[in-house]
This record gives sequence, C-alpha cells and structure tokens, in this order.
Amino acid sequence: MSGSNFVDYVKIYCRSGKGGAGSAHFRREKFEPKGGPDGGDGGRGGHIILQGNDQMWTLLHLKFQRYIFADNGGNGGKQQSTGADGKDVIVQVPLGTIAKNAVTGDLIFEITENGEKKIIAKGGRGGQGNVHFKSATHQAPRFAQPGEPSIEEEFILELKILADVGLVGFPNAGKSTLLSVVSAAKPKIADYAFTTLVPNLGIVSYRDEKSFVMADIPGIIEGAHEGKGLGIRFLRHIERNSMLLFMVPADSKNIRAEYEILLNELREYNPELLDKKRLLAISKTDMLDEELMNEIRKDLPDLPRVFISSITGVGITTLKDMIWNILNH
Repeated sequence: MSGSNFVDYVKIYCRSGKGGAGSAHFRREKFEPKGGPDGGDGGRGGHIILQGNDQMWTLLHLKFQRYIFADNGGNGGKQQSTGADGKDVIVQVPLGTIAKNAVTGDLIFEITENGEKKIIAKGGRGGQGNVHFKSATHQAPRFAQPGEPSIEEEFILELKILADVGLVGFPNAGKSTLLSVVSAAKPKIADYAFTTLVPNLGIVSYRDEKSFVMADIPGIIEGAHEGKGLGIRFLRHIERNSMLLFMVPADSKNIRAEYEILLNELREYNPELLDKKRLLAISKTDMLDEELMNEIRKDLPDLPRVFISSITGVGITTLKDMIWNILNH
C-alpha cells in the first residue's frame, strides 16, 4: 500500500437513471379499430450502489472515476408491455467506507461487511401507463405518467480502516518496525519522523492459527486534532479500531507525559475514542537493563503495559498474548 496508491477520501458525482415514461397507447386491431387503453408502465431507472469488498484497501479507483452515471429506464409500450429497467451501477468499495452528502456533510451510510450493498443514488420510478387510469367514467384516458427524474448529487466517500488494533504514537516510536516484525506487512521504515505517510495493515498470526489485524496509523504530533502534521486526515482511522496500542520509546524524556499528550489528541478529536481499551508498549527496550526498567515502571500511567524490543524480540510474545486477551474479553 504505497503512498501514491492509498486514497482514503474522494468526491464523486452521481446521476442515477430516470424512470421510463408510461405509454398512452390504445389497442388497435383489424376487427377492433377502437380498442381500449393498453399502455404499459415505464421501467425503473438504474440505481448507483456501493458494495463492500474485503479485498480492497483504498479508494484509488474512484480517484479516476469521479463521474458515475446509471442507465435510464425504458418507456412503456403497447399491450401493457413494461419498459426495461435501467442497468444498475455497482461500485466496489473497501470495508470501512462511509458516504456523506457533499453539501451538508451529513452521514448517509457506512459499508462494514463484505458483499453489503447500499444505494447511494436511487433510480427514478417508471411512470404508469394509461391502462391504470381507465375507469367507468373515463373509458379512454389519453395520458400516462412520466417517469420520475434521476438524482444528480455529489457525495463524499471516506475510508476509515477496519482493524482490531490501532497503533498510536509519535513519529519514530517504532510502530512500523513492530508491524513488520509481527506480520507480513512491509511498511517503509527509516530513522526519521513521518516515515509512515499512509496507514499500513498487517495480519498478525497468533496461537492455534488464530489471527488479528493491526493498523499502523501515521504518527500523531501535538496539535494533530487541529490539523498539524498529518493531522485529522489519519486520526479518523483510529475510530474503527477495537483497541488502541500506545507506543512510547524507552528513550523518551518522559513516557507518562508523552502518553498523556497522545491521549489528549484523541480526546480533542473525538472523546469517544477514550472508551476504547488501551495497552501501553514501551518500545526500543533493547537498550535497557532490569534496573532501568524498574525505574521506568515507577512513573508509568495506570494501564496495562509491556516492555518490548522489535529488534531482539523481547516481549513480543507477551504483547500478542495481552492483545488477544484484551480483544476477547
């Protein structure tokens, strides 16, 4: 999932199909030159539908397909024949996609399950043919209903990554290195801030062929909720995670203070994020001895914690056990 291929926000213009017109036809046969009304109904216009696809991780394909049009319904015909329905357009989207009205910003729906289908732009209904308007007092109605118009609107699609565990930490906290060690993901890793510019997902194998999904969210900085650094663009991905794994490196000047800053950024962005279960991992502990670890423990925040080193593997099994227990209790 390279930076150029990961797209989590697109604006699309949709036009559903308009409904076909009903027919005002009258039956005309050799021995019945003035038969009654037999106009058929118009067909329904095509819907534009979003469908969840668990094999997709980005909205990239919609970056180059921003105009989506569905077919119109066919007109009704003689002998009460109904017009053909317009062909629906089904747009595949990754799980975690939310649809919003581009003008009001109102949430329309979200797609969270594989194969789930939801209509974002409904096709117009077909008009009724004149056969429906025949009555005892009106034997020969010479009119029929027009079809309903199409819907033309702009929508915003946003992707919020679905993962069991979200990694939260400042840039260069060792999140990408951890993900590369516990899963088959290959995020870009280097010794400078903001190496990670897009969220990375990894499937972590656990005991007895169990597994869980971990997401490496680009590093938060103080003021991220106001849009500083990579800001709000990536904070929204944390909303979908079942639990949050806070990572603070052992060489931090003040681990508790750094954790509190991270927590405050989440609180300012969305207070509900604080309801998620949390775990603290002190990373890069290959540089510590037991005496230093004991000193650090005295001033850690009050939540489950584990000392890990992605380089030596220390604490990684314990970390997986703790995550699994939190996810399943």
